Amino acid sequence: MHPSKTTATVVANVAAAALPLPLPRAATPLDARMVKTGFDVLTYRLNLGLRSLLSSGHLHRARAMFDQMPHKNIFSLNLILSAYSSSGDLPAAQHLFLSSPHRNATTWTIMMRAHAAAGRTSDALSLFRAMLGEGVIPDRVTVTTVLNLPGCTVPSLHPFAIKFGLDTHVFVCNTLLDAYCKHGLLAAARRVFLEMHDKDAVTYNAMMMGCSKEGLHTQALQLFAAMRRAGIPATHFTFSSILTVAAGMAHLLLGHQVHALVLRSTSVLNVFVNNSLLDFYSKCDCLDDMRRLFDEMPERDNVSYNVIIAAYAWNQCAATVLRLFREMQKLGFDRQVLPYATMLSVAGSLPDVHIGKQIHAQLVLLGLASEDLLGNALIDMYSKCGMLDAAKSNFSNRSEKSAISWTALITGYVQNGQHEEALQLFSDMRRAGLRPDRATFSSIIKASSSLAMIGLGRQLHSYLIRSGYKSSVFSGSVLVDMYAKCGCLDEALRTFDEMPERNSISWNAVISAYAHYGEAKNAIKMFEGMLHCGFNPDSVTFLSVLAACSHNGLADECMKYFHLMKHQYSISPWKEHYACVIDTLGRVGCFSQVQKMLVEMPFKADPIIWTSILHSCRIHGNQELARVAADKLFGMEPTDATPYVILSNIYARAGQWEDAACVKKIMRDRGVRKESGYSWVEIKQKIYSFASNDLTSPMIDEIKDELDRLYKEMDKQGYKPDITCALHMVDHELKLESLKYHSERLAIAFALMNTPAGTPIRIMKNLTACLDCHAVIKMISKIVNRDIIVRDSRRFHHFKDGVCSCGDYW
Repeated sequence: MHPSKTTATVVANVAAAALPLPLPRAATPLDARMVKTGFDVLTYRLNLGLRSLLSSGHLHRARAMFDQMPHKNIFSLNLILSAYSSSGDLPAAQHLFLSSPHRNATTWTIMMRAHAAAGRTSDALSLFRAMLGEGVIPDRVTVTTVLNLPGCTVPSLHPFAIKFGLDTHVFVCNTLLDAYCKHGLLAAARRVFLEMHDKDAVTYNAMMMGCSKEGLHTQALQLFAAMRRAGIPATHFTFSSILTVAAGMAHLLLGHQVHALVLRSTSVLNVFVNNSLLDFYSKCDCLDDMRRLFDEMPERDNVSYNVIIAAYAWNQCAATVLRLFREMQKLGFDRQVLPYATMLSVAGSLPDVHIGKQIHAQLVLLGLASEDLLGNALIDMYSKCGMLDAAKSNFSNRSEKSAISWTALITGYVQNGQHEEALQLFSDMRRAGLRPDRATFSSIIKASSSLAMIGLGRQLHSYLIRSGYKSSVFSGSVLVDMYAKCGCLDEALRTFDEMPERNSISWNAVISAYAHYGEAKNAIKMFEGMLHCGFNPDSVTFLSVLAACSHNGLADECMKYFHLMKHQYSISPWKEHYACVIDTLGRVGCFSQVQKMLVEMPFKADPIIWTSILHSCRIHGNQELARVAADKLFGMEPTDATPYVILSNIYARAGQWEDAACVKKIMRDRGVRKESGYSWVEIKQKIYSFASNDLTSPMIDEIKDELDRLYKEMDKQGYKPDITCALHMVDHELKLESLKYHSERLAIAFALMNTPAGTPIRIMKNLTACLDCHAVIKMISKIVNRDIIVRDSRRFHHFKDGVCSCGDYW
């Protein structure tokens, strides 16, 4: 075969490009194969020249050379297609592909990859179907390419691999197994694994990660042991997989053993494996081990810093996080990979809006502020810093608002106590056609709990069931808490009993429910049940148990569980734990122990603690300690009326009217105003609020008539108003009049008139119920034969048949 004039021109063009065509000095086996497959030496040389042009980046010249080639072949076609694909020129690749009469499996595979790289996965799958329609048999590279496409259904492709005899290739089997695992089809993956005659490290790694992802940690460990027995060397992916298993099991000893294996296997000791070890130690809260490893690492990358910064952020070590972030900046890492989302989370948790704004400014300069993750982190940060206008502005500026964006804003409003606005946002989110996720439900259920909107809470419960979230531990725990806070203890307990699976949060929710209802014995019983089921109590658990003891005056039990927390479970008490203990001791009159606890406490007493001491002094008439507590509170919260009112009441009850008047004068001179008492009730999913002695309600005449009717019945049963709960320094008649229209009485009368007979009434109140109202509501519950549940600022009172669940102790 002699070269034509055109061929000579092509050769001349290549020579002009200073890209010499290599000539074999003698015949080689490759020459023989080329001749056998129809390639002459000249074609071989032209293909080499084409490859040289492409490797030098001369795509257009290579295409011109290809067009002039007298004998076009699939090898040269695939070279040009690959070059177009790599450069992202999909239209040019598509035009050349469609105009070529001869295409093999490699040609089709190149085009599939080009479409996948352009985000056109459905077109890539269509190409695979067209390839089969033309009778082209796929090779192992084709099958693995299709398996890695996002829209590929693995079970439908597996039969093709078997049909074309590709299921015996380790490479194909590994891809099948990995694809099954990634789609959560572990049983199918296991069948592939068991049928494989040859297995390598990739096989075991994929199967271990599949088991770990599904929480089957024991099976993953068994696979690792089988791999070791088979003599297959562990790779860095192996160690990463088994460390993921150890972290999932929180198995510190296993992690240490893997660390030792890594140190002995120096061939895999690299930054990837060290990052996996860092991640393991961080997830097991072993900050010392994590920091030691980090300091010893000969090489660190951005992942190393991101892992350790996230770990310290999770453990609220803000100073360390800031120092590491500045160190990362100084080392010159690409600013695109800095942990901005973590830093925004730290700024929100402090809260420190100054840091948050600095990060925001950097994101704007880098053009990253609109990214989904960082945009949502900005909304969350501003919300936690109490800057809801800034949070909403960032939300509004987003071109696309995901469910996460809506949830971040809703959560911000809930955290800032703007529950009605949060409910409105939830309605807007649903109108926008977005499906709430579990986090959305958690926040909006908290809003309904705070407003005590049981009707909305039940609707959300139904919505959870329809959305498929009911069976999750997360949803069940939130519902238990919601029903408890809305005054539906029975429904809270029923929800807890129906949970197919429970965790420590579920147990904490039901223990807290019993605590707020003053049922200390049941709270303690649940605590023991939690231990029996193998769950370790945490700080929140003990806080609920101590609160239950406080609400029932169980001083001995309170001290027992306080010591149990410190000594048996090694949990450092929070200030809230000390507040519960001090409140319990003070309310039973153990003031010497209270003063001892104040000295031993590693914190400065805050307003909550001094207020509880002041309440205890009111109960027991301890004027000396009351003055000390009041003076502390006057200095801490000069605008809070509570200490002034309590101290004045203590003096008034003792008949020391001049001292009481003096406290009232100081209060007036400082411009301190007593918070007005108000109560609210939900009827037909609408909230009705009532302020004490506010007679402006449209139905006030009917409400007064209803109360007068009730007072007449109470008089028959011997009711005597407790005027110590009324205004001081006024005449007897005014005292009686002020008692008659306390907010909870107005709300109860309104509810009696607007709800069916026999149904429970649930009232919410912003202040603690007074002694006289407590006595009145007990009598009303008996007169009208209704359960009346009142949630005041401290706890729940369940009135039934003239008796209160608190046992007259609150």
